Amino acid sequence: MNHAIDLDAFVRETGDAIIAANQDGVIVFWNPAAEAMFGFTAQDAVGNSLDLIIPERLRRRHWDAFRRTMSTGKTKYGKEVLRVPAIHKDGHKLSIAFTIAILRSPNNGIESIVAIVRDETERWDEERELRRRLEKADGRTAASE
Repeated sequence: MNHAIDLDAFVRETGDAIIAANQDGVIVFWNPAAEAMFGFTAQDAVGNSLDLIIPERLRRRHWDAFRRTMSTGKTKYGKEVLRVPAIHKDGHKLSIAFTIAILRSPNNGIESIVAIVRDETERWDEERELRRRLEKADGRTAASE
């Protein structure tokens, strides 16, 4: 029994953004979910730097980690989820979570890096509001003791 799936259809239809960049951090793939999440069409994104979605204040840290991953071929975010801020085309802030896959060429060199990204902005906002309420409640409890 053949259980092959249509990977092109999967990449087009998944709700998670799939973004691939080459060794220089230039976007080489941007699926429809990335378009919906970040507001940039594939035509806008492909050929541009990942800086397109990275807040300016975080770019240095991002590029330091990106270069380290490209030079070592290792990342802990293949299995662990990385949660970071990002920016939408219209400038509003997003909270994203993603894992990465390093794709290698036949000679085992790094060909590209792929991120599977989920928008967690709503969850992040809800947790921040809950923390605010808990801090407020703790403040009232401490003041009444």
